[in-house]
Amino acid sequence: MQNSYEWLSLLSAGLCAACLAGCASAEQPMTPAQISHQPFGKTKDGTPVQLYTLRNGKGAEAKICNYGGIVVSFKVPDRNGHLGDVVLGYDKLEDYIKLTPYFGCLVGRYGNRIAKGKFTLDGKEYSLATNNYPNALHGGIKGFDKVVWEAKMMGTPEGSGLELHYVSKDGEEGYPGNLSVTAVYTLTDDNGLKLEYTATTDKGTVVNLTQHSYFNLAGKGDILNEEVMIPADKFTPVDSTLIPTGELRPVEGTPFDFRKPTAIGARIHQTDEQLKFGNGYDHNWVISKPMGKLGLMARVYDPASGRVLEVLSTEPALQFYTGNFLDGSIKGKGGWVYQFRDAFCMEPQHYPDSPNHPDFPSTVLKPGATYKNTIIYRFSVRR
Repeated sequence: MQNSYEWLSLLSAGLCAACLAGCASAEQPMTPAQISHQPFGKTKDGTPVQLYTLRNGKGAEAKICNYGGIVVSFKVPDRNGHLGDVVLGYDKLEDYIKLTPYFGCLVGRYGNRIAKGKFTLDGKEYSLATNNYPNALHGGIKGFDKVVWEAKMMGTPEGSGLELHYVSKDGEEGYPGNLSVTAVYTLTDDNGLKLEYTATTDKGTVVNLTQHSYFNLAGKGDILNEEVMIPADKFTPVDSTLIPTGELRPVEGTPFDFRKPTAIGARIHQTDEQLKFGNGYDHNWVISKPMGKLGLMARVYDPASGRVLEVLSTEPALQFYTGNFLDGSIKGKGGWVYQFRDAFCMEPQHYPDSPNHPDFPSTVLKPGATYKNTIIYRFSVRR
């Protein structure tokens, strides 16, 4: 299967253009200039990795590699029309392989934490790697962020796209079932990066996929002045290991109330046990919208650049993280040394540790059913 996808990705420019033109709508014809690829290096075992560039008619550009489904860069205009990269990461594949705090990746099989690396499904207990001791985090030691995905360039009525596919074998990282996953990335004409995840299994399993881009809307400096709105009346408080206690706590009167736009730095230093546990915000907000319906999860505004990020998803919750573990030890793109709170993450997903909380929305996927999850990161500007 890998070879067939590689063959597709190496089609000539002329054939690619013909294919894209056939897939696109008459209103938005695809051209070769809107999607391209180039070598991005090799993994330690010699597997080649490609870097795919998606562009839209407004000049926005997203670069995605098929190692980990990583969004390597995402360039969008500021209020003056100047393009800037709004995600953290590296210039070279080898750096992602060597050390990365999940920069820009597709997280799975289970995003976020599972308490003590254990859960029970259909009467059987499963044990996972406790790679964030004492808990399992983001799919394990070699999660979806560290595998090479089969890739296929495509055109859609909404814009240029990239389809990634991976089969996670039964028992991989301790999870049951052969899980077939497809992820479609589309750069839309309204400067949105649309991610559509689907998955099927041949055995009962748990699935919680998400995207882990580190955003900095100004493209430099810390993110404390960026204003966040999260339409959530409740959040899930955690214990000292960042596992939910099971409570759904009202945000009213707490530093977790972002129902009105509030600067990230306005309350992050308050004396609060939850902020202490997370070393800042690293929590799950319960979004006030119908389950499974595409809706607004968050809006972020950067006064310096005028950029506005809207996060939409079909997921029931949002993990908001404020770069609490960036510590100046990582040199990223263009030589920028990433410091404490130089970025934030907005990760639409199910609640952390859901397999161990029957009252939380279920993350169980059974044979014959299809897991679906749509996430959109859409940019605009405020004058």
